[in-house]
Formats: sequence, C-alpha cells, structure tokens
Amino acid sequence: MVYETGNQTVDDAVARVLDGERLDRRDGLALIAQPVDDLAAGADYVRTQLGDDTVDACSIVNAKAGNCAEDCGFCAQSVHFDTGIDNYGFLGPEKILEAAKRAERDGAQRFGIVVAEKGVSKENRPEEWAEVLEAIRLVRDETDVEVDASLGILTEEEAAILADEGLNHYNHNIETSPRYFPEVVQTHTFEKRVETLRVAKDAGMDLCAGVILGMGESPTDRVDAAMALQDIGISSLPVNILNPVAGTPMAEQGLPDITTEEVVKTIAVYRLLHPESRVRLTGGREVNLDTDGQVAALEAGADGILTGDYLTTEGQTAADDLEIMEEAGLEPNTEANEFDPEAVKERATDETDTETAAGTAQTKSELKSDD
Repeated sequence: MVYETGNQTVDDAVARVLDGERLDRRDGLALIAQPVDDLAAGADYVRTQLGDDTVDACSIVNAKAGNCAEDCGFCAQSVHFDTGIDNYGFLGPEKILEAAKRAERDGAQRFGIVVAEKGVSKENRPEEWAEVLEAIRLVRDETDVEVDASLGILTEEEAAILADEGLNHYNHNIETSPRYFPEVVQTHTFEKRVETLRVAKDAGMDLCAGVILGMGESPTDRVDAAMALQDIGISSLPVNILNPVAGTPMAEQGLPDITTEEVVKTIAVYRLLHPESRVRLTGGREVNLDTDGQVAALEAGADGILTGDYLTTEGQTAADDLEIMEEAGLEPNTEANEFDPEAVKERATDETDTETAAGTAQTKSELKSDD
C-alpha cells in the first residue's frame, strides 16, 4: 500500500517515483508549489523506500585558497573581491592526509580535496598536478574514506588519470539554473561547467554536483537546476545555502534571507526528482537553519551532509551532526568507515581539530551578531 499524504499532487508523484518513473519539469514546478508538510512527508517516504535510513557524511579540505581568477558572486576566494581571505598555495600531500584522517575519525564516509581555481592543470602547473595525485594516493592508501575532489575544469586526459588513481566522486557544482547562472558568474558559462561534469563521468567517476540556495533565484530556477542535474546524471546532490561573506557581490546586494520552509521544500522536491541520489545538506546550513530546521531537512528526504568546516567558514562539530541525525530518526552511514559515534561525541569538547578551511573576513551572520 502506497503511503498517502492526502495531497493528490504529492501522492501521485510519490507513487510514480516508486513505480520507477522519472519526474519531469512540469512535475517539479507543481510540487514546489505544494504545502511544505505534504512535500516533506512524501519525500521522506520515498527516502525510506529507496534508501537505507542512513546519513552519509562527507568532509572537505580547502587545499589551495584564494587568488581565483573567476568572478563567482558568492565566493570569498575570487581575486575580484576584497574579502580578507587567507590566501595560500597548495597545502601539500601530508597536510591533506592529516585532514583526511581527522575526517575519518569524525565518521566521514568520503573526503574531498578542493582547490579554488579555474582548473588544476597538468600542462600549465605540472608540479601542483603531481602533488594533487600524491595527495589522492595517500588518502586512498592510508585511510578507509572514499577519495573525492573538486579541481575545476578538466581535460579528458586529466579526468582519465584521476579515475585511474581511484578518485571516487568528482565535484563540480552548477550553482543554479541555466537561466540565472549569468547573474552569478560572468567569467565562464553554465555549459562549461556541464562539459566538465560530462568529461568526469565519461572517465568513470561518479558525480557530485549541486546548488546554492538564497542567491536571489526563483523557485522555478531551483527546479530547473534539478532538471539540469537530472539530465547529467549525478549520485550526490549537495544543497548549499548562501552565507555571504562581506566584500562579495552577494553580500553587497543585501539579498533577503531564505526561509527554512523554502529550504525544506527544495530538499523535498530534489528528493522526488533525484530519488536514488544522496541529497546532501551542506554549506551554510548552520547559519540559515537552526537545529530544528536541520532536522526538518533530514525529515524531508535529505540523506547526506557535509560535516566539519567548509572552504572559508567553520561548520558545526561532527558530534552536533550526529545528534541531528538521531533527532531525525536516522543513523550515520558506516559502509566505508566503521567509526565510533560515542567517541566522536566524547572528544568534541576537548580536541583541537585540524584546520581545513581558510580564514575569511566577516560573514553576513557574524556581522549581524555584532550589531
């Protein structure tokens, strides 16, 4: 018997998804207009039927910070904006391994090596390319976490090498819809991002690609972004929420704060449009959602998180994340990393974590707290 919310639009969508049908744009637009409670209940039911009642945790390290030539309006690392970020070159394989081991202790199932630039280039920066490969090998050989990376634009040759080295997921977010993308980035196109995702997928890597909510996009843009990702074919869909850093265009525009209801609705719709992907609650969640809001997102079909620090801002502790999972009635995924959740909670207050994020100027949330 199919679970019913009493909302025909949601119930029909749930039944079709569970019957193996792929929902289309018209479905997405109809769904995002439905009441949040109905959407959340239907999406969560789909997750229970197609998922495993676990939350998959990933963690990242900002392996090279700042001086990026691109002009993404949300990014503190762009050379175009004065944000006060701590710029540094590639950290080196050993420091990246140290960060990966910390992530493994905290229960991360996968670990991403992130480099802030248009693309790590085998041809133009061969020494940096060699260090990236060495870091991948160290994490692969000396930890149990899956190795992921976000290295910008790739050539076919580079993608093939990364796949041969055992890189699991390649991350390259599309950020928003094709229509709204030029409002966010001018130095490259939406199509260029999609091209890199296809190159990585053709090389044999799984794809992690998602969005940032709260940049002034419309609900239709949120649906259209999900449809673009559906066309590409992804296994992990990170949902970031804008936490604008002072000095970036997104901070200067004074955009209205996105509501918890909007976030939860989007999560639920993404679950229905991507029923077999990990829908991952990631950057900016702590400053835009309180604890109850994060629990609500997990109860609306999300089954993944990014734990620990982000690229330029701090995240909440792994212990806090475990408690949110428990409140949502879910368990941490231990398929790759059979860690001890109680040990994570015990050391939350007395361990100095390895730094994994670059420091920044003040974020919007910090500026508000100073008022």
